[in-house]
Amino acid sequence: MLGYAGLVASAIVIGSHHPAQAQHLPDLVTRDVLRVCADPANMPFTTREGKGFENQIAAILADELKVSLRYYWMPQGPGFVRNTLSMKLCDIIIGYAAGSDIVQSSNPYYRSVYTALVSARGELTDLKHLADPRLRSMRIGVIAATPPVDHLEALGLGLNMKSYSLLVDRRFESPGDEMIADLLAGRLDIAILWGPIAGYGAMQHQGTLIKVPLIDEAERPSLAYRITLGLRPNEIEWKRTLNAALHNRQADINRVLLSYGVPLLDDDGHLIEEPASGDTKP
Repeated sequence: MLGYAGLVASAIVIGSHHPAQAQHLPDLVTRDVLRVCADPANMPFTTREGKGFENQIAAILADELKVSLRYYWMPQGPGFVRNTLSMKLCDIIIGYAAGSDIVQSSNPYYRSVYTALVSARGELTDLKHLADPRLRSMRIGVIAATPPVDHLEALGLGLNMKSYSLLVDRRFESPGDEMIADLLAGRLDIAILWGPIAGYGAMQHQGTLIKVPLIDEAERPSLAYRITLGLRPNEIEWKRTLNAALHNRQADINRVLLSYGVPLLDDDGHLIEEPASGDTKP
């Protein structure tokens, strides 16, 4: 649910609007096109229509590299890296959690944290942490097999949890949206999601939902993750090129992330300030 696994330069060409079966294995890995493998229906990260924040980040990178942008679309799931990046159908996977040994990671370009959503009209508007005793009588939505589950079980809240699927084809199912819908309908008292999903959900329901980034929880398992570009191992020069582009455009990247409601953490674990309320939202 980290949105691999997930800023505005509209002049960049998004080259793959064709069905998956029309895509093919290229003869060469080129450097005049930024080729990105991504999920076609994974809002707020990526969509085929280019509406996600990772679409915008990819466009910024292409702009910095002075190349066009092309996508190879595939729903995320088991075998995603093997069947995309490893097959040289693309040169980066946009939005990959740091620390994986499957890919080489670029420098991180943002850090976020699992975040709780609560009703703006409920009794949890001042919630700070999961050890709050009020949660013992609350219905808590979680994504199965994600780190918040371990924290809640350690706090004795296992029976309070309603679990939603982790691995789904987002073209047909959206566990995050389902959880938020249950929260809005009163079937849950609190929903815990990966920060970008929770932040975007709160932005879509301003005045109704409040987001609570879980920055004060126990360190293990971590609820905060650094997000990178996923690259093929041993492509050292390509990594250096991308790291330079990320560094040069970090301010632009942060602006887009914040405009989508993503809770951003600095290196010390503090929340980065969001745009003023008058700023444009996607």
